[in-house]
Amino acid sequence: MFDFLQGYDVLGAFWTTVQLTVYSAIGSLVLGTLLAAMRVSPVPLMRGFGTAYVNIVRNIPLTVIVVFSSLGLADIFGVTMGASDDFKLQGFRLAVLSFVAYTAAFVCEALRSGINTVPVGQAEAARAIGLGFSQTLRLIVLPQAFRSVIVPLANVLIALTKNTTVAAAIGVAEAATLMKEMIENEAQTLLIALVFAFGFVVLTLPTGLLLGWLGKRMAVKR
Repeated sequence: MFDFLQGYDVLGAFWTTVQLTVYSAIGSLVLGTLLAAMRVSPVPLMRGFGTAYVNIVRNIPLTVIVVFSSLGLADIFGVTMGASDDFKLQGFRLAVLSFVAYTAAFVCEALRSGINTVPVGQAEAARAIGLGFSQTLRLIVLPQAFRSVIVPLANVLIALTKNTTVAAAIGVAEAATLMKEMIENEAQTLLIALVFAFGFVVLTLPTGLLLGWLGKRMAVKR
């Protein structure tokens, strides 16, 4: 029944999807945390930049961002991410950059909602003992905020895993790219769709269950 899979590197395609997800998740978490810090900053310029970034990026389709990274950054401005001679590696890195830029906006909003759950009195007490804004955020607010938004961040991670299929638009050899190729070459369209749907379920379902359990264990008791 599954003879049509022979000759196709399905596991390799999903491994590329996993790599896209992991690298993009790490970058999105770092950038999203910085944006969240900007959005609650006492400096108006930083608050304005964080707000503008989130509102603009969230309203641009991910496909547009990915295609712009390839056609705009690479072809027009010559940004090759250190891989000018390897087009596959260049496409992979540009895809990661696109996913980081897009997903960070959602990480920022999830984290900002967690910051808002931290009682104001704790920040005031931190300032009263001489801690600055960055120290208060790093030592008092963010640790509690992260614990309260594990489940929302898990949803962002699952969405990111599914969004990696957009990398097919610039030829990155991930799961969606291979599925398109197989559908064009094989007659088993339904089975091909089921195989790749099952693959994404295997990637996302355990992640959701694990982080959901972790969120309950780490939740801040108030």
